[in-house]
Amino acid sequence: MTKPAAPADGARRQAPTIKRVAARAGVSIATVSRVFADPGTVSEALRTRVEEAARALNYRPSRAARTLRVGTSQAVGVVIPDLENPFFTAVVRGIEVVLRPAGFTLLLANSDEDAAREHEVLQTLRADGVAGIIFVPINNARDAYRDVLAPPLQVVAVDRLPSNLRTDLVTVDNVEGTRLGVEHLFALGHRDVGLLAGPSRHSTAKERERGYHEALRAAGRPARTDLVHYGDFREEGGYEGMKALMALPKRPTAVFVTNNLMTLGAFRAVHEAGIRIPDEVALVGFDDMPWATSLNPPLTAVSQPSQEIGSSAADLLLDRIARPERTIRHVILETTLAVRASCGAAAHKTRARGSAGQAGRK
Repeated sequence: MTKPAAPADGARRQAPTIKRVAARAGVSIATVSRVFADPGTVSEALRTRVEEAARALNYRPSRAARTLRVGTSQAVGVVIPDLENPFFTAVVRGIEVVLRPAGFTLLLANSDEDAAREHEVLQTLRADGVAGIIFVPINNARDAYRDVLAPPLQVVAVDRLPSNLRTDLVTVDNVEGTRLGVEHLFALGHRDVGLLAGPSRHSTAKERERGYHEALRAAGRPARTDLVHYGDFREEGGYEGMKALMALPKRPTAVFVTNNLMTLGAFRAVHEAGIRIPDEVALVGFDDMPWATSLNPPLTAVSQPSQEIGSSAADLLLDRIARPERTIRHVILETTLAVRASCGAAAHKTRARGSAGQAGRK
């Protein structure tokens, strides 16, 4: 019997990659990138270890990695936590509108709300020598971003405060937007207003919960812990949370939902239970979506300027690339309240306060 031909040598071996070099040398991908892009930033012993690992694997650094030193990359990494959330895709659209005419290509990645995955994505983008990164941070661990997003890489965060990272930031006034929505429910005569809150590890969730409690104090209403249910900013979290609120012995007559996808889940739970909106429970959501007017009934929602968030972040990044030493800026954009049938009031729009172009942080 004729023996099958042995595979070619190259087919038997894995292709040499920066990840394999890092593993062999016992260092991070970012460290390997620094060795080849700017060797003066690492110790001689570390540089020797990485170079020996690269030689053993026959690895050759890419031209992209070398651009980290000379600053000529025309690619920008964009990392969002949920590709299925239309808010984040609209933010990306806003980024693209600014960066593409400026000659930059977007490298889009999804962290999927997973801290380990986010770290790997950020390491890879840094190793590829991108000119900058715009990202929605998900990790609140101390020093989570210290090394992987260290200079000379230029970084802008959007939507959420990054843990222990001083960087440019674009957000909306989550506290004021939530307060506006909840106060609107109190103005309609509701006394027991529930809250479907997000994960407390995210600054957006904490700020929106703060706005809810400020509205309670302004209305002279006590805080009932049973009226606050924490979800995951996903549809299923809103569904389960709304079922829990509707099962209370003294259930709320109105609910403020702090995220667009959870609002979808809340609607589904209410309809399944045969509860009428807004006659038996009024609903207001945070983040107005194109499908809000197609819901039954149309959704009253706090609207945030998603594309403007992206374009503002892109503007900050271009300015940071041009002026690396300038003062850190926190841009806070306004929200509006789009009033529709789900709260039981006549349709109109109310503007919440906000401030664009602030320096420093709130």
